[in-house]
Amino acid sequence: QVHLVESGGGLVQTGGSLRLSCAASGRTFNNYGTGWFRQAPGKEREFVGAISSNGDSTKYADSVKGRFTISRDYPKITVYLQMNSLKPEDTAVYYCATSQTVSALEYARFYGNWGQGTQVTVSS
Repeated sequence: QVHLVESGGGLVQTGGSLRLSCAASGRTFNNYGTGWFRQAPGKEREFVGAISSNGDSTKYADSVKGRFTISRDYPKITVYLQMNSLKPEDTAVYYCATSQTVSALEYARFYGNWGQGTQVTVSS
């Protein structure tokens, strides 16, 4: 199983930007769709965005559309989540995960391999 490691989280002010990385330990990572999810304290995990294995298809939650962008770097076996115009409600632990298909999927039940998460805190 490919090991996933998220990084890039931190503390940022409202309106700021962060870029999260999801680095994989093996090239089979490039064969599967990858998703980003987040979980705030006391709330359920929610879908943020996803990208297909070939990078041609992306999906985003309505709450982040126009502000977040997902991309992948095949040589680096990494998927990025660029987050702009951050809001306090974006504060959460962010997780990346690989699905068992090539598609960009928004439901967590399709993802079987998860990273450990990275904390994003947006101050008001």
